[in-house]
Amino acid sequence: MTEVLRRHAEEQFAEELSELGRYDDRTRPPNWNLSPWAVTLYVMGGRLPNGFEVSAKYVGARRIVEIAVATLATDRALLLLGVPGTAKSWLSEQLAAAISGDSTLLIQGTAGTGEEQIRYGWNYARLLAEGPSRSALVPTPMLNAMANGKIARVEELTRIPADVQDTLITLLSEKTLPIPELGEEVQAIRGFNVIATANNRDRGVNELSSALKRRFNTVVLPTPATMDEEVSIVTRRVAEMGRSLEIPAEPPALEEIRRIVTVFRELRDGLTADGKTRLKSPSGSMSTAEAISVVTQGIALCAHFGDGSLKAADVAAGLVGAVVKDPIQDRVVWSEYLETVVKERNGWKDLYRACKEMR
Repeated sequence: MTEVLRRHAEEQFAEELSELGRYDDRTRPPNWNLSPWAVTLYVMGGRLPNGFEVSAKYVGARRIVEIAVATLATDRALLLLGVPGTAKSWLSEQLAAAISGDSTLLIQGTAGTGEEQIRYGWNYARLLAEGPSRSALVPTPMLNAMANGKIARVEELTRIPADVQDTLITLLSEKTLPIPELGEEVQAIRGFNVIATANNRDRGVNELSSALKRRFNTVVLPTPATMDEEVSIVTRRVAEMGRSLEIPAEPPALEEIRRIVTVFRELRDGLTADGKTRLKSPSGSMSTAEAISVVTQGIALCAHFGDGSLKAADVAAGLVGAVVKDPIQDRVVWSEYLETVVKERNGWKDLYRACKEMR
């Protein structure tokens, strides 16, 4: 049997969802697979009274997830807003999996996303042969979500052109999708809702109209509040990805992950961890997601071209690539950080030398 590279959340965590479904005896909104309480437990993790352990999918404030779940239990759509790497897409997928049992009703926002990718399209061969008909209509994930009372996901909403974004206004306010070619409409079944994500750094690219903003409850996902929280996120995700990709390497030492996270946090905050030295920040986001990528790339390098143990030389290339997005401005920022912080820090000489070799 061919094994897929990445399983959908409802498949990856099928046992947890099934166990929660059996135990959950609380009130469920129409067409929800779990109650709001059980959805939150699924996302945040915890132990059921029967001893079954539910893994944490999101590391952060529980109240943020409760607000998101409560929003979806109403007729208001949910907008997850945050800088890159704050787990917006991950949380969106997990919420859809827990509520609808289907996280695949996804519209990926890009500059090329058209109105037909949100509303509906046509099978042009059948359209020419038969004229407009239901059999010639090609439903979108949004249309399927409306017809079946499920959660639709829209990724990177602010990457979608403004006139296409406004297609959502009728869907979210009237809960109906007109099909004028057929003289019909599709009315949303109870349970239908939309989770959209947007990047703080894309503000001004395709700013949401006031009319569309009013249709969403916005939940801002912050960057991890503490070093320990971010280290925990990176450690968990790297372990999951290592198992998924079957990388034959030792799990990275906690101190190596902590060192990488320290670099990311200091450059992101523009201040060293001890608060004594001001730093210039690079043009990139220095997100938790990028830190995960640096560690994962490092363990792949040490597994296939080293001794299987993560070392400074294995993460140096990933670090430089994560920081230096602008070859002029960011290279100056990185050089200053290496000379003023990394070089002078006890126990970091190996990282300094490895990074200098990558310049």
